[in-house]
Amino acid sequence: MKTSDLFVKALENEGVEFIYGIPGEENLDFLNSLVDSSIQLILTRHEQSAGFMAATYGRLTGKPGVCLSTLGPGATNFVTSAAYAQLGAMPMIMLGGQKPIRKSKQGRFQLVDVVGLMKPITKYSEQISDGNNVPYMIREVFRLTSEERPGAAYIELPEDIAASITDSEIYDVIQCRRSQANPVCIQHAIEMIDACERPLLLIGAGANRKSSTEALTKFIDKTGIYFFNTQMGKGVVDERHPQFLGTSALSENDFLHCAIEKADLIINVGHDIVEKPPFFMEQGGTKVIHINFFPARCDEVYFPQLNIAGDISDTVEALTCVTKELTQDLSYFKRVKQFVDEKVSEYFDDKRFPILPQRLVRVLRKRLDDEDIVTLDNGIYKIWFARNYACHSSNTLLLDNALATMGAGLPSAMVAKQLNPSKKVVSINGDGGFMMNSQELETAVRMKLDLVVIILNDNAYGMIKWKQKGKGFKDFGLDFNNPDFVKYAESFGAVGHRPQSHDEFETVLEAALYGEGVHVIDLPIDYSLNHHILNVITQEIACII
Repeated sequence: MKTSDLFVKALENEGVEFIYGIPGEENLDFLNSLVDSSIQLILTRHEQSAGFMAATYGRLTGKPGVCLSTLGPGATNFVTSAAYAQLGAMPMIMLGGQKPIRKSKQGRFQLVDVVGLMKPITKYSEQISDGNNVPYMIREVFRLTSEERPGAAYIELPEDIAASITDSEIYDVIQCRRSQANPVCIQHAIEMIDACERPLLLIGAGANRKSSTEALTKFIDKTGIYFFNTQMGKGVVDERHPQFLGTSALSENDFLHCAIEKADLIINVGHDIVEKPPFFMEQGGTKVIHINFFPARCDEVYFPQLNIAGDISDTVEALTCVTKELTQDLSYFKRVKQFVDEKVSEYFDDKRFPILPQRLVRVLRKRLDDEDIVTLDNGIYKIWFARNYACHSSNTLLLDNALATMGAGLPSAMVAKQLNPSKKVVSINGDGGFMMNSQELETAVRMKLDLVVIILNDNAYGMIKWKQKGKGFKDFGLDFNNPDFVKYAESFGAVGHRPQSHDEFETVLEAALYGEGVHVIDLPIDYSLNHHILNVITQEIACII
């Protein structure tokens, strides 16, 4: 059979449902092999968006998402989304084309060493130079991108290899059971917990798996330990739990740091240093137990005293079996919780317009069900959602706190809706990040998605302006003009809205959430409280508690 046919059969064998991307001349054999395949091609308007979509598919399903580009500029457009998946631990496979390698008459036209380019930002990057290698290479790349820590991979299929004939057969998919933690380490952890006075539990991105929720909830219920999470660990345990302190939206001087600084032991489940740290370790300071699929990488801000490597759920279940209710005095953490809850909800009922981000969070939380999904691009609003939006289930607030790239919010929302058609999905974007991949509105309309896209409009790169002001620099170089977002949305076949008051926004949102098609809401945002709340009040917390 033709190598491109074998390639597609190998992808089908791995359970691939969708391929996101833009084919080119060098992919035509592969494209033709897809015609009668069960795999659906989702044609996008930019390769970067296709990569974000594939990564989000991997994040939500645990199976590698797949995206496609041609050679040269098509493949180089994957670089940011490759880094997004690699740093965010999302399984994703990029398929690239290349000119013929056995005989070429095009010189070095469009020739870039994409395989070499991708090696530093992927787990695997190789060119297929023989059609007979397809079965083992596909099986290996799916195995490698899926195993903890998940990440990205790149496979290049040259045009002449795709058209060649092969008699190879695909490999069976073999599942692997993760190893269990060493019982000696479990006992050591129990001894550290018994010896401490003020333990805390931290839940990070690595624990954001459906299997971890039950195990961690049972551990918290049995011990009575107070817990907090990182931004990418939100929702693993229902944040309405009475022991939940909040989300560490900043690395320091956040509401939660009055609890973190008093703790003498932090049980850190699923966190690694790729995600922006929720706290900084110091020599002789708070001890840390690291629980993850892999040992901690030693770093100047993170050097745990105990590593427990193994399946997270199994490890937590083992701890739960041998631990008991905490006897330490945890009344301080109870006071912290009361304080944080009051601070987080302080502006929930403020109906000024343009709208405050805190009020926006409140409005959305009241209107969305437990399993509905909010996706965030990157901007200053991410801090407010991380801190103020209470997640009731895992992967219901999709944000990126690893690469923290702009431009991923809309593509990730599209996949979230594609995979969860019965759930409401809302995409939150700053005006800057939205315009980086706004062309995918056409893709969303073509996919017939029922999707709500909210653009927080401040005519500026607001996150950097906040940083600029915090450092005492002059307001300079970060303002821009926007298109008419209502007309822009309508030009793609979406429905555009521009509310003029808070009450009108709530009416528009309600209609969009229960309406059909893609709804784009141009929403003026008031960031005037950012500096005071995020820079001034948080520095006074130690004196308040």
